[in-house]
Amino acid sequence: MRGLCSLIWCAVVGLVRSRVALQAEILVLRHQLNVLRRKSPKRMALGNIDRVVLIGLYRLAPKVLEALKIITPETVIRWHRAGFRAYWRYKSYPLSGRPKISAEIRQLVREMSLANPFWGAPRIHGNCKHRVRVMPPAYVS
Repeated sequence: MRGLCSLIWCAVVGLVRSRVALQAEILVLRHQLNVLRRKSPKRMALGNIDRVVLIGLYRLAPKVLEALKIITPETVIRWHRAGFRAYWRYKSYPLSGRPKISAEIRQLVREMSLANPFWGAPRIHGNCKHRVRVMPPAYVS
């Protein structure tokens, strides 16, 4: 009797469920079968492509977590969060620092500072600006 009620309940839920969620669940189950069919050692190893597929299906329909059997749903959520962290770490990484100085500008600054030992950085920068087109003050200091 319990099995019959369960079957009827699953049929009703299947009718109400959206088509996208159903397709996503089918894709998750098929992907799990493909992973299990591979020759693998005692512990199953998921590659980066497998992780991307599972995360993409999770983003498409979050209900697919109920269909996962070979890994825990928390693992997929952890991968998803790690992906967001990596993305924003990459976006916020400073791309610039101290500007690169060409060899000829360094040589010019050295010559001027050796020839005029009492000149400070502002005066050397002012004199170098006349010879070099673009020269920030950080080049001298």
